[in-house]
Amino acid sequence: MGKIIAIANQKGGVGKTTTAVNLAASIAAAEHSTLLVDTDPQANATSGLGFDSKEQHKTTYEVLIGSISATETVLKSSMPFLSLIPSHINLVGAEIEMVNETNREQRMRSALSSVRSSFDYVIIDCPPSLGLLTLNALTAADSVLIPVQCEYYALEGLGQLLNTINIVKKNLNPQLDIEGVLMTMYDSRLRLSNQIVEEVRKYFQEKVFSTIIARNVRLSEAPSFGKPILLYDALSSGTRNYMELAQEVLKRNQPNSSAHSKSSITLSQPVPPSTHTLPPQSSESGKIA
Repeated sequence: MGKIIAIANQKGGVGKTTTAVNLAASIAAAEHSTLLVDTDPQANATSGLGFDSKEQHKTTYEVLIGSISATETVLKSSMPFLSLIPSHINLVGAEIEMVNETNREQRMRSALSSVRSSFDYVIIDCPPSLGLLTLNALTAADSVLIPVQCEYYALEGLGQLLNTINIVKKNLNPQLDIEGVLMTMYDSRLRLSNQIVEEVRKYFQEKVFSTIIARNVRLSEAPSFGKPILLYDALSSGTRNYMELAQEVLKRNQPNSSAHSKSSITLSQPVPPSTHTLPPQSSESGKIA
């Protein structure tokens, strides 16, 4: 049965879609069957694999409202081991349509149950919010990967995300784990970037991936060509970074890997907006294993 990993952070511009598309492509390049699920109404992951979202009539929206099954929406990409469930702007209305439905947080989990056995990995690209769409993704996922931009403002709201993960874990998905924290848009020339990495590693410890995604022009260009970085420029540093990330993810999910063992992370308060430091750990708050 495939491992489901949600890529989530309610802040925009931290590299969620870039990570979802390129991690999925890199895992597929390692010949693991991979499904990318676009749950963002902006449909950037869909266009990032070369599909026009406006032309798609079987999308995440139809799956969530229950008009079709997930198996009917799966599209084959240009990469042999990579498939996609596309998104559409109509997905904006899904949260409103589902608000009075029973088990509305479980829609994605139920939908993916019919396809996850066909893939080794399912990667969910979440929208930049903590609304019902992201809640559905977290409820369906086995783990969540958190991209954190190497800039000060990226730390704001991180505490809110961790609290949401705690709530989902307590009430909807007890098995939800933190797959890892990924530092993105890193610039080694900036002292602030190094400070952010240091503080995040101090707090999340071994949950922070060794791989850091550096700022890279080719990574920014690739989506406009409808290609993951691997197909756009195989020799770029962006390709190297995401291939290294894929190897870390695969290693962490080996059955006997020590890297796959769970660690406990506690949250005592939201990340303060006025300092560079992350909150101290405390036994009074809930734990995320």
